[in-house]
Amino acid sequence: MSNFRNRPKDNYIHEADWKSLYVLTEHWKSDMAFYNEDLKFLHHLIDKYFMWISKKDNIDMVREIEVSLIDTDKKCDTLVKRIDTHLHHLAELIDNPFAYDSHTFRTEHEQLEDDLALFVKQFRANRKEVFAITEHVIDGEEMVKRLGITRA
Repeated sequence: MSNFRNRPKDNYIHEADWKSLYVLTEHWKSDMAFYNEDLKFLHHLIDKYFMWISKKDNIDMVREIEVSLIDTDKKCDTLVKRIDTHLHHLAELIDNPFAYDSHTFRTEHEQLEDDLALFVKQFRANRKEVFAITEHVIDGEEMVKRLGITRA
């Protein structure tokens, strides 16, 4: 996943000072808060249109994406906890360079960054699918058409 890395060069993780890595990790934490809010929006969007669904195929599609979103929620929560732990380790390293093994920390940092990149990829795919399913449901459901609800 090197194409998503936030570091300016390949050896950044191994050469960056602790404060720079701390700032980068704080950005990750902020990004994850945004993704968490966006996941809530996607759940709300599905819930809003789910009540208008009458076709079984559409219900099955919505259930599949809902299961996928729940999985993404769990991954988001896990990543947030890992980032918090990572920030704690980093704070220890800033305060006391011998408090935590720096090589282990940098390896964890690299793995966390790779996992974040994978999460973002999955999140984007889910988001795209939610919008596609919502559009399909709105276009295809007779009840929605009869009530005069159309896409903006």
